[in-house]
Amino acid sequence: MDDALAFSALVLALSGQLVQEIHAGVSEQGFEDLRPAHGFAFVRISMGGATTAALAEHLGVTKQAAAQLVEELVRKGYVVRHPHPHDARARLLALTEAGWAATRAADQAAKAAVEPWREALGEARFSELVADLTRLTPPGPIRPAW
Repeated sequence: MDDALAFSALVLALSGQLVQEIHAGVSEQGFEDLRPAHGFAFVRISMGGATTAALAEHLGVTKQAAAQLVEELVRKGYVVRHPHPHDARARLLALTEAGWAATRAADQAAKAAVEPWREALGEARFSELVADLTRLTPPGPIRPAW
């Protein structure tokens, strides 16, 4: 197999496994009503300044799809809307305490999910892999400036 194709297939397989394991861990911690898409939304909302339009762009969906997702998260008690200080038509999104608790649960699940990878590679190689992936990851809301 071509290295580029192998790399693509391996990264996709690992990312799919990671999403599944984080979702399972979040569900086990009592957040059975959340789906992986909610977690991706929480990432953007947790950074502050998120509107439904910004969330749609972040998720790569239409504004209508993002609005439906936001409505669901508001209804479930994970997100609240606040008036936007500069745009009367827009609302700023914020996580509630339940939203932050789900985010903490996802963080714990993510750490647990990658622990076998850390053990398999060893601490030094795992740190090198994180550094390599950091160089490859585009800047943006998903990639904090470490």
